[in-house]
Amino acid sequence: MKLKKWIIVWCGLSILIPYMTYGRESSGGFNLQGGPSSLTLDEVISKVEERYKGADFSARFYQVSTLKVVEITDTAKGRVFVKYPGMMRWEYETPEKQIILTDGKRLWIYRPGENQVLMGKAPSFFGEGKGASFLSDIKRVRQYFDAAMEKRDKNENYVLKLLPKKEMAGVSEIYLTVDRNRFEVVQIVTYNIYKDETRIELSQLRFGQKLDSSLFRFNIPDGVDVLQFDEPNR
Repeated sequence: MKLKKWIIVWCGLSILIPYMTYGRESSGGFNLQGGPSSLTLDEVISKVEERYKGADFSARFYQVSTLKVVEITDTAKGRVFVKYPGMMRWEYETPEKQIILTDGKRLWIYRPGENQVLMGKAPSFFGEGKGASFLSDIKRVRQYFDAAMEKRDKNENYVLKLLPKKEMAGVSEIYLTVDRNRFEVVQIVTYNIYKDETRIELSQLRFGQKLDSSLFRFNIPDGVDVLQFDEPNR
């Protein structure tokens, strides 16, 4: 197992997205008529909550993870599937195939190239909105973070700064970029106390997919090595 690759995986898990250029297809013709006019912080969050409440969705993602001290930067891309409440499936296509998925209780990381699956408890890694898990239950934004409005990005999208209400392992601050018309989260940038950064750009968001819960459970193939995660300090 290559150390660098696992460092980047941990960076992505613990600090899972202010400008983005994207082309997106999104279902349903949804438009909350936000437009370029100024909205208050509470209004923006309320519109995001309305967009995501109980909604299953999928998207393409592009991820850039940077460990500042050791000057390691890695990129990845793939597809993500999200189902309320608490279910996520991240399918990495490059630089190597792997799947990170949770049913809200258990976490699996499957690396077919290593013939290994790592297992752990989902709340230890995704609880309280960590690891972008607020996408699967948007109310976690208000519940676990203090929010402030930042300067809009070059496309006039809203940018929200989130600070954990209490100490959160692996997370010191999060920046959400919210599409000014559709109120979809199109970018998440997360930092830890060491200023390591994980940036995730989301595109081709598709809502209302009615994803089956079985998509978020992992059936371990025969002959695969099974390892247990050590739980991170909270």
